[in-house]
Amino acid sequence: MNADLMDRPAPDLEPLLRPLFHAAAPGAAVAVAVIRGGERTVSCRGYTDRIGVRPVRADTRFEIGSVTKTFTALLLAEMAARGDVRYDDPIDRYLPADAAPGYPHERPITLLHLATHTSGLPRLPVGLTPAAVPRWFTKPYATFGPSHLMRALPRTPVRGTPGAQVRYSSLGCGLLGLVLANAAGQRYEELLLSRICGPLGLVDTSCGPGGEPATGYRRGRRVPSFRLPALPGAAALRSTADDMLRYLQAHLALDAVPLPERTDATALRTALGEVLTPRVGRRRTGVRICLGWNQRSLDDRPSPDGSDEADGLVYHAGATRGFTTFVGFSPSTQVGLAVMAGTQPMRGRGFVQGAYDTLRTLVAERRAE
Repeated sequence: MNADLMDRPAPDLEPLLRPLFHAAAPGAAVAVAVIRGGERTVSCRGYTDRIGVRPVRADTRFEIGSVTKTFTALLLAEMAARGDVRYDDPIDRYLPADAAPGYPHERPITLLHLATHTSGLPRLPVGLTPAAVPRWFTKPYATFGPSHLMRALPRTPVRGTPGAQVRYSSLGCGLLGLVLANAAGQRYEELLLSRICGPLGLVDTSCGPGGEPATGYRRGRRVPSFRLPALPGAAALRSTADDMLRYLQAHLALDAVPLPERTDATALRTALGEVLTPRVGRRRTGVRICLGWNQRSLDDRPSPDGSDEADGLVYHAGATRGFTTFVGFSPSTQVGLAVMAGTQPMRGRGFVQGAYDTLRTLVAERRAE
């Protein structure tokens, strides 16, 4: 753990974090990172194994599930800032001729549609669930690789007109990672390391094994590590509380994380600002969709002209079969929160809602200062 971080939160912070630790199963691995202005805190509880030998630390790696999508969207923004791709590029440009989904080509699916869940693609690839059933209690998605995805895409239905409606799609974001890799001529993992994780100093964030891993549990049973080789850009990343703290810092202030003195540093700084720009709204919920992130007004009553965007909460949650993660922040108050648990919490969605409510409380306290 970094010397300037604390394992035990400040007295006024501990009561806010206590419910998050209690929401996980007893003894489960939990790590929380908090930013309040100039204050940075990492607090850990539980153990990386059920026998209680290895306590959780700030460098313990957790599966972060769909929070991976925010990294993929940041990669898109970085490549767009360089001129490697454009937001309005059709996905067909970066796929084999016989692998494009079937849809009316007068309104093609673009990279922006994939990043904002407006592509019309289903939540998961065709054929993924049937292939997963025989291995449901081990590694259900591990045998569904890129070749399976290429065969499934032409049979994949597209609902409605691309760009017309928000429908959450892990397939869309995972396909974005594949498309960007094809555009750059690199594997997704290598591209993310060279463009995002390396420059930001996220030394323990990657798709593969390594470091000090936490063990995931579901209903008290150990769960094998999550693998989805066909769509790493959707949910494959593992990270630590230390790295998520640094990731939050980079989004809260463009100059908070020193970047290598290279020409591409400008592109990454531009991208960190681009991902926070709302692209489409969901009127019934008040949620605005940015690049990879959700944004909601602090008072849950967004102004019609979007003038309250600077005061919004930006957030994303993720889960694998054995881990749950929430990451969120408020640029206007310089508050950030990341919560990672090595278990499916006992109260399911209530854990994520609790993390969101904790973030709101932290922001409200900063506004009242």
